[in-house]
Amino acid sequence: MTNRNSKFEFLSIFIFLISIIALLTNGFTPKISAQSNKTDIYQAIEPIGHTLQTILDEYVKEVDINKIVEGALVGMMSSLDRHSSYISSSDLKTLRDDTQGEFEGIGVSIKMDDNQNVIVFMPIPNSPAARAGLKPFDIIRKIDNIPVEQLWKPGMSEQEKLSSAAEKIRGPIGTKVQLTIERPHADKDSETFDVVVERTKVPLESIKESRILPSGYGYIRISDFKENTASDIKKSVREMLDKGIKGLILDLRWNPGGLLTASQQVCELFLPKDSLVTYTRSRGQLTQENGKDLELRTREKPILPLNMPMILLVNNQTASSSEIVTGALQYHLRAIVVGEKTFGKGSVQTIIPLPPKNETALRLTTALYYTPAGVTIDHQGILPDVEINMTDEEERLLALQMYKSYEKDPSKINEQNHGTVTGNEIIQIPSEKIQEQEQLLHEIGKIAGEDAVKLMKEYFRRKKASEETIEDIQLKKAVEILQEEPVWENILKKYHRDVKETQQEAKDNTKTEDDDMAVKRRLLEIELQNNTPAVPSLPE
Repeated sequence: MTNRNSKFEFLSIFIFLISIIALLTNGFTPKISAQSNKTDIYQAIEPIGHTLQTILDEYVKEVDINKIVEGALVGMMSSLDRHSSYISSSDLKTLRDDTQGEFEGIGVSIKMDDNQNVIVFMPIPNSPAARAGLKPFDIIRKIDNIPVEQLWKPGMSEQEKLSSAAEKIRGPIGTKVQLTIERPHADKDSETFDVVVERTKVPLESIKESRILPSGYGYIRISDFKENTASDIKKSVREMLDKGIKGLILDLRWNPGGLLTASQQVCELFLPKDSLVTYTRSRGQLTQENGKDLELRTREKPILPLNMPMILLVNNQTASSSEIVTGALQYHLRAIVVGEKTFGKGSVQTIIPLPPKNETALRLTTALYYTPAGVTIDHQGILPDVEINMTDEEERLLALQMYKSYEKDPSKINEQNHGTVTGNEIIQIPSEKIQEQEQLLHEIGKIAGEDAVKLMKEYFRRKKASEETIEDIQLKKAVEILQEEPVWENILKKYHRDVKETQQEAKDNTKTEDDDMAVKRRLLEIELQNNTPAVPSLPE
């Protein structure tokens, strides 16, 4: 009986893999036959069948068929390129929520406090959580009468603990969740009470900062590109124009991209109607319309006056859709690009739901996109008009400084500390304290030797860097450029570089997976320190 079940499971998996191959080749047997001139595709996958059968017959424990299939798909997709991947059901739902700019929940960001309590960090404005009266730093003691600690398992990381609480708070639209809240008070004992909140669709904002700088220039920083990104930027720009801004700085640093169509919509806010934003080149039909590759142009009149100065801030983590915006605005002489060479992701990924339930999907690279200059910057990136580099540590400390600006008061999220450019005071370690540290190092050297002195020097250096104010030299340079000359055409003449220099075709694709993973780790680090409330707090 067991052998019969194994053969049935083997046959099911084998047929499933054949179906996937058919899906990736648009389901046409002739296409497979054409490819088989070089490789017999069915012969090529024969080892997969043998491997599956061997696992089912000989593995020491009974296997989970679903896990084997998922593992096969993960390996298959990861062999293609650094951006193609298999998407599990939970990841697919998260992806849909993120790109659509909304999710199902109560609209509250949560994080851990120093005592490992799950606390409310920021209720999203006009969300069910805000309307129910939840406030920053409320402690969530129970979720549907279950103590939060009972949701945790031994060995869980802080992020995993937050995720378990987040999953418990989430739920289908129209359902309700009961939270037991402990609210601390400075002048009296804390109070504990229950709040029942109905879940609904809650918008996710991609704008992380929006303000008018002391210099009179508007500043908007966006984290990624969602369906609602352009409308969020439009609202902020209109409010700033009503207040009389002299120019605009759009910050795309640490922005990994997002929806291709969102980049087009953002460009429409700043470029003349019918301006070319990007176009794609593909081999299949998934990224084509009427059998032709996509060509994205602006369809609306801009909301920012075309003679108003504009600067884009970019760095080596500006990628994908944010590079499309950078390339288009730079090519059409609409913005001066300041910062560092961008990441260089010039490929388009298509999400392909998998049958039979469409609950999982493939993220498949299906095309390359090109800037209006006629080049794909995949693995190459875009060079800034004005190069201003920051070290990894300077960026990390700046991100931490920005986060601390509103860590204790979420209402200050649009008043983050970028140094003197945002009107913040410059703090430096007093010389007397430095002298005390030098004396201490001298004494340590006598007692513990030179190695101990080196360790303490590094400790004092890092402590000094974290306590002193970090200047956002890229933002500061952007403001200095704008202040030099009120006439936009004169700024362009002085600072705009020929796009033949700034937008070049990649000469080779030697960038390694290790390089890519390093950037991803950097992105995560920045998110953890700077992009709250998205991370480390989780939206519910």
